[in-house]
Amino acid sequence: MSIEPYKILALKYRPTQFSELVGQDALVKTLRNSFLSNRVGHAFLLHGDRGVGKTSTARLIAKALNCSEKKDGDVEPCNTCSNCKSIQLGRHVDVIEMDGASKTGVNDIREIIETVVYRAASAKFKVYIIDEVHMLSNSAFNALLKTLEEPPEHVKFIFATTEIKKIPLTVLSRVNRFDLRRLESAVLINHLLEILQCEGLSAEKEALKTIAREAEGSVRDALSILDQVLVNCGSKIENEMVNELLGKISKSDTLYLLELIIKGETAETLKRSRDFIARNTSAATLLQELLGCIHLISLSSLGDNDLMGDDYSVEEKKLAEKLSSKTDTVILTSLWQILFKGIDELRVSSEPITSLEMLLLRACHMSILPSPDTLIKSVLDSGSDSMMRVYNMERKSVLKTPKKGEIINRTQSNIEDTEMERSVESSDSSAVREILDIFPGATVKK
Repeated sequence: MSIEPYKILALKYRPTQFSELVGQDALVKTLRNSFLSNRVGHAFLLHGDRGVGKTSTARLIAKALNCSEKKDGDVEPCNTCSNCKSIQLGRHVDVIEMDGASKTGVNDIREIIETVVYRAASAKFKVYIIDEVHMLSNSAFNALLKTLEEPPEHVKFIFATTEIKKIPLTVLSRVNRFDLRRLESAVLINHLLEILQCEGLSAEKEALKTIAREAEGSVRDALSILDQVLVNCGSKIENEMVNELLGKISKSDTLYLLELIIKGETAETLKRSRDFIARNTSAATLLQELLGCIHLISLSSLGDNDLMGDDYSVEEKKLAEKLSSKTDTVILTSLWQILFKGIDELRVSSEPITSLEMLLLRACHMSILPSPDTLIKSVLDSGSDSMMRVYNMERKSVLKTPKKGEIINRTQSNIEDTEMERSVESSDSSAVREILDIFPGATVKK
């Protein structure tokens, strides 16, 4: 008895009809109208991020063009005829799929140009699908231009790309361009729920939110993560399991860590971060999670729940609201700058965990610094002269310590002190400028 090989979810639930394309309503509507009005172009360009359905859409167009059982007025392919089945599997002789990343030269395009004159063997149209078309060389694009502009009636071209800026304008002007969108989290979560129901499984809503956030709008990425999770869980997917497998930490835990940073509790911050690292969370991931929470708190400070969307739980929103009410926006902006610059520091560091801890130390220290208004006021106040004088005198004593037995010239010292006092006023404005540079967004209240 042969056991049927396992098929991953991304292939098992690949769209077989236009109605199954998730989150691409504008694209589906346009293609439907094109087939209903018999105004199907000779060349298509499908642009979008990874995993949003470019190749699936290309095969759907090829099936709709060549379905042998489709009647007049029908748009959807039947998925039962030999043409539909072989195209869906990528094995049809008249639907040629080419990888632009591996066949980039003019000789590869010349093969297409030499074969377009021959009619399809068993289908109505000969369809050329070129994936990652932006990888073709300039010579290859130029060689394709004439054929792309005036192809034979029995030939259709479908291009797919993730980098539209690398496509020459001469090519863009000869094709019908469609931009596939990233899926919103709510749409992606509903899609995952439908698949889990078909599989007879269930999941916590927070777990699906975590998967959707990690997938960043990509259906394929979300299904790949779901495949990985299903191997390690039972009949119900739990958020804790998802975070553990992805090396992630929950938003609530990250917000609590950020609260410690804002309070300046350095020792507890480092202890908590080491706990996260011990649980298979990388330094870069922890840094990105902190940046995401700073963004969440900043949105919460605006008081508009619609800006935060449904990606976060009620508990996470309440905690973010609590932190935003206690934290100045200038502090949040400064924290963002410190941690954001830390991304490059971790990338080049041979000890990323050590670099992360130094970043957290810096962030904790900055969080408990006096507010910009307080610093500026201290500089502009009447007592700022004496404060600045004491600081400069201490700095002078540290930099210039008299040698043992040396007689100090008091007259010269007094002259220097007088000059120093005169320079205090001019230093006030520069001190204010430095404070404003340290705290972006701070203003001087008159």
